[in-house]
Amino acid sequence: MPISENAKAVLERRYLARDEQGQPTETVDGLFRRVANAVAEADRRFDPKADVVATARRFYEMMTNLDFLPNSPTLMNAGRPLGQLSACFVLPVADSMEDIFDAIKNAALIHKSGGGTGFSFSRLRPKGSTVNSTGGVASGPISFMKVFNAATEAVKQGGTRRGANMGILRVDHPDIMEFITCKNDTTEITNFNISVGITETFMEAVGNNAMYDLVDPATGRVTGQKNAREVFDAIVTSAWQTGEPGIIFLDRLNRDNAVPSQGEIESTNPCGEQPLLPYESCNLGSINLVNHLMKTVAGWVLDRAKLEKTIRTAVHFLDNVIEVNQYPLPEIDQMTRSTRKIGLGVMGFADMLLYMGVPYNSEEGVALAREVMDTVNTIGHQESERLAEVRGAFPLFEESIYKDGKPIRNATVTTIAPTGTLSIIAGVSSGVEPVFAYAYIRNVMDNTHLIETNQILKDKLVEAGVYSEALMQQIVEQGSLAHVDGIPEDIKRVFVCAHDVSPIWHVRMQAAFQEYTDNAVSKTVNFPNSATKEEVAEVYRLAYTLGCKGTTIYRDGSRSEQVLNIGKVNDGKASSGRVCEECQPPHEAYGHIQPRPRPAVTTGFTEKVRIGCGNLYITVNYDENGICEVFTNTGRAGGCPSQSEATARLVSVGIRSGMDPKEIIQQLKGIRCPSCLRQQGVPVTSCPDAIAKALEKVLKVSQQNHEPAPAPIAPAPKACPMPGMTPAEAKLAKFCPECGAKLEHEGGCVTCRDCGYSKCG
Repeated sequence: MPISENAKAVLERRYLARDEQGQPTETVDGLFRRVANAVAEADRRFDPKADVVATARRFYEMMTNLDFLPNSPTLMNAGRPLGQLSACFVLPVADSMEDIFDAIKNAALIHKSGGGTGFSFSRLRPKGSTVNSTGGVASGPISFMKVFNAATEAVKQGGTRRGANMGILRVDHPDIMEFITCKNDTTEITNFNISVGITETFMEAVGNNAMYDLVDPATGRVTGQKNAREVFDAIVTSAWQTGEPGIIFLDRLNRDNAVPSQGEIESTNPCGEQPLLPYESCNLGSINLVNHLMKTVAGWVLDRAKLEKTIRTAVHFLDNVIEVNQYPLPEIDQMTRSTRKIGLGVMGFADMLLYMGVPYNSEEGVALAREVMDTVNTIGHQESERLAEVRGAFPLFEESIYKDGKPIRNATVTTIAPTGTLSIIAGVSSGVEPVFAYAYIRNVMDNTHLIETNQILKDKLVEAGVYSEALMQQIVEQGSLAHVDGIPEDIKRVFVCAHDVSPIWHVRMQAAFQEYTDNAVSKTVNFPNSATKEEVAEVYRLAYTLGCKGTTIYRDGSRSEQVLNIGKVNDGKASSGRVCEECQPPHEAYGHIQPRPRPAVTTGFTEKVRIGCGNLYITVNYDENGICEVFTNTGRAGGCPSQSEATARLVSVGIRSGMDPKEIIQQLKGIRCPSCLRQQGVPVTSCPDAIAKALEKVLKVSQQNHEPAPAPIAPAPKACPMPGMTPAEAKLAKFCPECGAKLEHEGGCVTCRDCGYSKCG
């Protein structure tokens, strides 16, 4: 397979089947054979004489050549016992306690199987309403969102994917103002992306600076009015502050609702690209556009013949997925088979433009977006119609918007998904987003730091005779080519990154793809940190005017936890470890300290302390640099060995990372435990209190034994994973919790292009 070492590592870490000990039981090649064989089996259901082996070979070659990849649950679960292959689900949330907790239970089952869920909370009665059955008062949608959030936190998706949710509330719900600000505290509702369901009536009122009605969903009665522009401004302010809420244009979603007889579309999947009816699911997949270019005398052009072949095979593949899928709920099974929605999209669009020498932020780039997606949509629908001739139209065809036309197999065919991890596997840019960065530092083994360069740029610079490692270092430090000397202007014009593209061009590109997409387009409009609220408002208005179905914005550094972007790579010289020379903030506040190694030889004391449930043995060791470790052990009578051991480990790591033992003592001293307090003659109030007192004693001894007493020595700071940012930028970024690389924002989610980590909400 033509995959990079990084892509191989992501597949091995997150996708391969494993045994009970966590060891891989298949190879990367075996994964794709497993998926191809399982999905091809669906052909037998329509033709007992079908050449399933030939179909499996086509599917295998399409995936291993990286021409097309299906969504992650299909790669993870096809041909395995779980067998759940869909990424996107929408569940209804009706206005009763039974229905609410049924939805929570069903969401947990979906998250466990690897899917993400969308909910509209618009049917829930507003906060303060009377509950007739009990005479009590309703707590409102936001309080129940927190319950959904807690349930999601408790369910880990097979150790590979954390559950993600979309929460939507209509703009005319009486609790809309509380919803708009419910994630301003970014530690709340962390497993949700949220979007306001916008109506055309509301947008007209915004334009006219008029009032609009708030409606109680339980009774349908108007309960009050608000000034539309004030509510719109509140949405803009929250989005400017935190990136949320996004907006979804509900009337526009329902204008394209393929089966209006089944009700209104109220919600989307977590990234917003897949509007679905309650209990629907959708299977997504993306075509790698870079692999559908061919080089001619005139330059790189789209290989239309190959693209058409891939589109047809991909539609066949995704329709088969619906057949072999094992759905987590019978209602989802029934509804999904009734509409048979698929979502074929693209990835590598920005890289395609680079090969073709077309700037992302140009009229030519927007025109190419329309041309490419028109082709995918047209050929995709043709293939779905061909499948309908052989397999039959989707069961609700006669109730659909297609009923007067040619039968079609799938109620929807096209979607633009984020493709975060899939694009890493394919080695191309994500979805239809611009390139995030052209050069960055990758940390490898033994604290070695290598500059990773976009291969298309590297080839172009080599061809121009200007490539050098020093030039790449400048690009890393600048974050863009725009202000780097020594690069020809024609290269700078084409090789623009996400923050070189103005928000207006982001929206225009999204609208161009939306024009030829059945469902919706996952796209993040990037703003610099200096952007104003009015600029955000302008993008929201433009998205509405240009026909987008929704939009998500992200202002760089707007989330409060984004506290550090990193300076130059550590040169190996000794450091106090207290402050990063480039970034200035205390390093330890942001998790950049590497604990100093445990010394080979230490001096220490072990103390036996009576606690409420037996004896606790505490060992505190020190060397010439001060206290370096704490151990605990409980006597035969029992106690809380795991808790005391956890406390000791954290104390050891904290001290070896440069924390002052006196601060730790102050935090632990006096913590109270009932088992200690109710026993006579126990000299401590808890195990942590006992550890603090032992530390206090040893600290005095260690200082007496080493005069003058040295302050605890903090380690040299871990080399910053993303070098070259200015001090101002140094306070504005977020990094992968698994590998330290900078995260990319897309569709309300974050993705690490180094290790494949992703999280929505």
